[in-house]
Amino acid sequence: MDKRIIENYTMLFDFYELTMGNGYFDHGYKDKITYFDLFYRSVPDQGGYAIAAGLEQVINYIENLKFTQEDIDFLRSKNLFTEDFLSYLLDFRFTGDIWAVPEGTPVFPREPIITVRAPAIEAQFIETFLLLSINHQSLIATKASRIVRAADGRPVMEFGSRRAQGVDAAILGSRAAYIGGCAGTACAISEQLYGVRAGGTMAHSWVQMFPTQYEAFKKYCETYPQNAILLVDTYDTLRSGVPDAIRAFNEVLKPLGIKNCGIRLDSGDISYLTKKARAMLDEAGWESCKITCSNSLDEYIICDLLHQDSCIDSFGVGERLITSKSSPVFDGVYKLAAIEDANGTVIPKIKISENTAKITNPHYKRLYRLFGRASGMAEADYITVFDEFVDDTKPLMLIDPDATWKQKELTDFFAVELQVPIFKNGELVYKCPTLPEIQKYCKDQLAKLWPEVLRFDNPHNYYVDLSEKLLAIKQELLNNR
Repeated sequence: MDKRIIENYTMLFDFYELTMGNGYFDHGYKDKITYFDLFYRSVPDQGGYAIAAGLEQVINYIENLKFTQEDIDFLRSKNLFTEDFLSYLLDFRFTGDIWAVPEGTPVFPREPIITVRAPAIEAQFIETFLLLSINHQSLIATKASRIVRAADGRPVMEFGSRRAQGVDAAILGSRAAYIGGCAGTACAISEQLYGVRAGGTMAHSWVQMFPTQYEAFKKYCETYPQNAILLVDTYDTLRSGVPDAIRAFNEVLKPLGIKNCGIRLDSGDISYLTKKARAMLDEAGWESCKITCSNSLDEYIICDLLHQDSCIDSFGVGERLITSKSSPVFDGVYKLAAIEDANGTVIPKIKISENTAKITNPHYKRLYRLFGRASGMAEADYITVFDEFVDDTKPLMLIDPDATWKQKELTDFFAVELQVPIFKNGELVYKCPTLPEIQKYCKDQLAKLWPEVLRFDNPHNYYVDLSEKLLAIKQELLNNR
C-alpha cells in the first residue's frame, strides 16, 4: 500500500461527483454555469451562533486542484468514464468565482457561508472538500468559543491532540480552537505549521520517573526556571503535591528572584483542591503562583467551577473540545441555488422536502448583517437576491421567512455585506489574514452580538430574514413545483 503523504487532495471527493461530472460532460452540461451555497442547518449544542472557519484550507485546495496521470489511470480502471471525459480531467483546473464570509465570522443557520459560481463539473467536484473543511473547523471553533467564554477571561489551552479523530483533526483542530479564542495548544506541529502557540510542561510520568516527587519537581525547576509549572496530583495533591511544589519553588526559584510559576491539577475534586492549594501557596508566600486545571472539562463544568469560587487561573481542555464531544457534527450542506441560461440570465433553483428545515433558499444571493447605529450591535442578518442592495438610509421591514406574519421594522441601522470575493475566474483575489488577526476579528464580532444570543442554554433566536423579493421567488417556486 502506498503510504506517501498526501499533498494533492483533488481525488478527495465522493464518487458520485465523478459519475455526475461524466454525465454532465456527455450531455453537454460541462460549461453550464451553476451557483452553489454552502450553509448549515442547526447550531451545535443548540447554541445561538457558530463560528465560520476553514477557509484558508479551502483556498489552498482550490489553488492546487489538478489530476495526475496516476489519478487518470486509476479512474480508467473503473471502466465507467469516457476517454473524452478523462482527457478533460487531465487538463482540469478551477475557473469559477467564490465568495465567502471571512474566517472568525459568527454565522447562523441557512445563510450562505460560501457561494460558488462555476461550470457544473467544477462546482460539483469541490463539494466534499469544502464541506469537510468548513464543517470540521467551524465545529471546533464554535466549541472553543463557548469554552473560552465560559472561562471568563482566563486563558484556555487546547489539550486534545491524542484524543482527536486523526492527524488532520488534531492539527487543524488546534488551528480552529485558536480562532475560537484559545490561547494556544499542546500540539507542537500546529505552531510549526500555523503559528498557534504551543506549550506544555510535564506529565505524571515525569514525577514517577524520579525517586521522589520532590526531586522530580526540583529537577524540573532547575531545568526550566522560567516555566516551572508542576503537576501536583500524581500521588496526593494536598499532603505531598503542593508541599513538594512549594519546597522546590523555595529552594530553586526563590534564590533566583523568580516569582512566576504554577501548579496544575488534572484529577480529583477540582473546586475543593484549588481552594486548599491556593491557601497553602499564599500562606507560603507564593501568591504569584498560578493554578491551572485540566481533566475532561467543557463549558458547563468550567461555569460550575467558577460559580463555586474555585481558585483557577487557566484551563487546559482536551477531548471535549477537540472532538466537540457533546455535539460532534456540524451539519453544513452544499446545495444548488441557481443556474445561468445561454443568455446569462440567472434562473433560481430550489430543493423541496417534506422536512421544511431542508427546503433551500433559492437564487444567487447577497448576505448582509444589520447593525444598530446607536448600539453598534448586530440586530439581524438579511439575505437578498444578487441584484438587490440594502438602503440603510430608509426603514427596512424584516419578515420571518418561516412565519411571514412576524414582521419588524428596523430603523437607524447600517448594513455590512458579509461575503467577500475569494476567487475570480479561477484566480485568487483574497489575501488571507494571519491567525492572530482572525482570532481578534472573531472576538470583535462576537462582542457585537447581544448577550441573549450568546447564552449557552435557550439562546435568543437571531433573525435571519429574506428580502421580500427573495421570499416571493421562493414562494413561487414552492407553488409551481
